[in-house]
Amino acid sequence: MEYTPARQVLSKYFSQEIISKLEEEGVKSLYPTQLLAIKNGVLDGENIVLSAPTASGKTLVAGLAALKHLEEGGKVLYLVPLRALASEKYKEFKKFFGAFGYKTVLSTGDYDSADPALGKYDVIVTTNEKADSLMRHSAPWFPSLTLIVADEIHLLGTEKRGATLEVLLTRILMSEDTPQLLGLSATIGNLEDVARWLHAKPVKVDWRPVVLREGVYYDENIFFADGSTRRIDSLGNSVLSLTYDTLRESGQVLIFSPTRRAAVAEAKKVANISRKFVAEGSKRVLQEASRKLVSLHADKLTHELAELLLRGVAFHHAGLSGDAREIVEDLFRAGHIKAVVATPTLAAGVNLPARRVVITDYRRYNVELGYQESIPVMEYKQMAGRAGRPKFDKEGEAILIARSFEEVEYLFKKYIYAEPENLQSQLGSEPVLRSQLLAVISTDEKIRSMDMLEKFLGRTFFAQRYGTFGILPLARKNLEKLIAGGLIEEKNGVLNPTFLGKRIAELYIDPDTALEGIRLFKEHESLEVLGYLFLVSKTPDMTTIGVRRGDYEYLEEVLEDRGREIPYQVPQDEIEYEFFLSYLKTALLLEDWINEVPEDSIVEKYDVGPGDIYSLTQTAEWISFSLSQIAEILGFHEHSVKLSILSKRIAHGVKEELLELVALKGIGRVRARKLYEHGYRSIYDLAVADEKELLRIPGFGPALVKAIKQQLKSPVESQEEVEGERLEEAEQINLEEYFGV
Repeated sequence: MEYTPARQVLSKYFSQEIISKLEEEGVKSLYPTQLLAIKNGVLDGENIVLSAPTASGKTLVAGLAALKHLEEGGKVLYLVPLRALASEKYKEFKKFFGAFGYKTVLSTGDYDSADPALGKYDVIVTTNEKADSLMRHSAPWFPSLTLIVADEIHLLGTEKRGATLEVLLTRILMSEDTPQLLGLSATIGNLEDVARWLHAKPVKVDWRPVVLREGVYYDENIFFADGSTRRIDSLGNSVLSLTYDTLRESGQVLIFSPTRRAAVAEAKKVANISRKFVAEGSKRVLQEASRKLVSLHADKLTHELAELLLRGVAFHHAGLSGDAREIVEDLFRAGHIKAVVATPTLAAGVNLPARRVVITDYRRYNVELGYQESIPVMEYKQMAGRAGRPKFDKEGEAILIARSFEEVEYLFKKYIYAEPENLQSQLGSEPVLRSQLLAVISTDEKIRSMDMLEKFLGRTFFAQRYGTFGILPLARKNLEKLIAGGLIEEKNGVLNPTFLGKRIAELYIDPDTALEGIRLFKEHESLEVLGYLFLVSKTPDMTTIGVRRGDYEYLEEVLEDRGREIPYQVPQDEIEYEFFLSYLKTALLLEDWINEVPEDSIVEKYDVGPGDIYSLTQTAEWISFSLSQIAEILGFHEHSVKLSILSKRIAHGVKEELLELVALKGIGRVRARKLYEHGYRSIYDLAVADEKELLRIPGFGPALVKAIKQQLKSPVESQEEVEGERLEEAEQINLEEYFGV
C-alpha cells in the first residue's frame, strides 16, 4: 500500500530541519490514522479523541502533536493506566524526543510528593494515579503543561481506576488555561460521548497496517468472518493444533487463557510443540535468559518459566516479577520465543503483537459473584487487536475456540460482529465518590462551596451521560460522612478541609482507610505487629489474597494461638468470616516478609507469585506510612512510631535490626543479613571496616564494597540532586543490557 510522504503533510507545521530529523527517525510516510488526525486539527491545537486499531499509528499522532508543542516552548504530560505501559512509552519517547534535544522522564509511585524536579523535563510519562497525586500536591510545573495525552482512555470505564482518570480530566477541563487534550484508544463504544465531554473532535479510524481476520475454531476448522473456512491438522487439542499451524508457517502465537493456573498449564503443553521451532541462533539467548531468571528468583514459578523459555514458550501473568515479565516480552518481540500464554491483563498493557491470537475461553470466573460470566466485548477486541505483526505479517488472525457448532454462531454474534460496550462513569459508586470529593475539596481552593462543587460534578463524564440528578444526592450524603469524620468542615455554605482531611487527600488513601485506623488508635494504646498488619490488610486500599480450602485449618490454628494480637472480633457470618480469614492470610504473608522468610518459601506457602509479593508489599508499605502520618497528626505517638518502622520494614522485607543497613544503595535484605551476621551491624561499623575484610563476605565484590565506602564518604546531596538521581534510575533495564544481544 502506498502511504503519503510525511514531508508533504508536515511542512506546514515543522521546519525542514525537524522534518529531516523525523525522516532519520523513520517517519518518512504517514498512515491514514495520522493523516485523519492531522486533518481534524491535532497539530493545530484541537482536542481530539482518536479511536483506531492497535498498531495503526496512534502513538506517532501523539508524538507529532507533542513535538509541535515542544518546538513552541510547551511541556507535555503523557498518561497511561499501567506502570508496565509507562515504562514502554518512556523508552520509546526517550529515544524519539531525545533525537530533537528534548528530555523525557518516567514518574510512577510515591504519591506524597509534588516532584518539583519533573519540571526540568519536557515530556513527562506517568500513570493516571501519579498524575492525579501530582495535581493534589499542586505540582509547580503543572500549569505549564500545554498538551496532555490520555492513552488507553477507554479505561475511564473500569471499576477501580476509571474515576481517577475522570476526575483528573475534569479538573484539567476546569483549569484557567486548559491544555490541548488528546485521547487515544483502540476500542470506544460511545466515542461521541467521550469527545463531547472533553470538548473534542471524535476521530474514528478502522484502518490497520495488517489486515485482521477474525474467526472461530471448531472441529478442526477455522470459520472466518469473511465466510471462508480453513482446515487445520488436528493434534487432539484445539490450542496445540492452532499453535502448530502457526509455528510451522514461521509465525508467532499469543494465547489468552482465563486464569494464571490455566496459563501455566497451557504453556507446558505448548512446549512440546514450540521446542521444535527454536532457531539455533536463539538457543544461546534463551539459555542466558533462563540462567538470569533463576539467578533473580528462587521460587518454583520462576523456575518453571525458566525451563519453558529453553523450549521456546513462556507464560505471562501478574504473579511473575516485573523483570521476569519484561524478559518474556523482549524475547517474544525479538522472535526468540515462539508462543506466549498470557492472562488478559497483557491485552490492556504492553504492545506485544503476534501472527495469531488464540482466545481459549470467553468465560471468566468472577470471584466476587461466585460464578462464570462472559467477558466484555471490549476485552475481546483488546485481545484480538494484538493479532498481526507490522512489517512481518500480511495479515493477523484472532481465533476464538468453540466447544459446539451452536457455540460457533453464538461467538460470531456475541463478539466478532459486536461493537464494544459504551463506557460508563464509575463516580456513581459511593466509596469512590467519597474519596474523590475529599480530594477535590482538599486540594482545589476554587471548589469550596456547594455551588462550585455542583458545577464541578456537572462537568464530569457522569453528568455528561446521565445529568447531575443522580450524583448530587449521593454527593451530599458523602459530604455528611466526611464532615462527621472530621475531614471536612462546613460553615455558612463554605466547605473547608480540616488539616487531617487535606493530609489524607495528599496521602492518596481512601478516607475509610484513615477512619478505620483512627478508630483503632482511639480504642487501643498500642498493637502487636500482627495487629497493625491485620489493620493494613483490612483497609479498602489493600488487595488481599484468597483463602483456599486447605488454608482453613492453618488459619484457624493461628486464630486460636494468636487471636489476642488481632484487634477485631471474629465474625459469625459465613461470608464475613471468609473475608476475615483473607485479611489474616494477607497479614501473615506480610509478617513472613518482614521476618525475612525467603521469597520462594512465601510463594510456595501462600500460593502467590513474586509479582504478587511486590504488589502487596508496595501497597502495604504505603498504607502503613500513611497511617503513621495520620496517627502523628492526632497525637497517637506510639502508633505513629510503630507504623513508621513497620512501613520501612515492609519496604525492605527485613527485621528492625537491619533497617540502618538496608538504607544503603545496593544492600537488600539478603546482603544486609550477611553483613549483620559478619558483625557489621551499623553504618559506623561499615565506615571503619577494612575493605579487604568486607570482600571476604560471600556476594561482596570489589565494585559493591567500593560503592558502599563511597556512599559513606559522600557529603549529603541536595534534595534536587537526590530527586534527579531517583528519576534517572526509573529507566528499566532492557534485553541488550541483560544479555548483550
